[in-house]
Amino acid sequence: MKDDRKISGADRRALILERLKESADPITGKSFAAEANVSRQVIVQDVSLLKAKDEPIVATSQGYIYLKQESEEAVYRHIIACNHTSEQTWEELTTIVDHGVRVSNVIIEHGVYGDLTASVRVSNRKEVDQFIQRVNETNAAYLLELTNGIHLHTLEADSMDKIEAACRDLEAKGILLQ
Repeated sequence: MKDDRKISGADRRALILERLKESADPITGKSFAAEANVSRQVIVQDVSLLKAKDEPIVATSQGYIYLKQESEEAVYRHIIACNHTSEQTWEELTTIVDHGVRVSNVIIEHGVYGDLTASVRVSNRKEVDQFIQRVNETNAAYLLELTNGIHLHTLEADSMDKIEAACRDLEAKGILLQ
């Protein structure tokens, strides 16, 4: 028998925090909503309240994640500038992740709002496919469409060699801006 009781706001937010801290994978708002017997919009509001209390929760195309403290392993970060069409997004992202590099975000310089940053957080082809599928399902525009294809990515890897190899491949494909 299904329990149709709603979980109170404070208990819901505690549940969201606990599950996110324990999970290595993103958790969707839809999943939280079903568990708490509330709408996804209520979960979005709960997450906003948690973020306002400085909880490091990030919304990705795969769901919510809790940014854990950096591990002892060194993480190398590098920001690259790219220019390509929306149709080349899959090629760009798979070129990067195939080198063992994570695409952390996308950044554009908007004429009115200044720098706009959005989480991407893909590190393998499956995550890239899910990201592209989510964009297509929602008819969302890629941020690069606001800047005629020009955008930045923050790349992360356990060695600078991996990032440099990804950049060489992007340059060979005409995607990397120099």
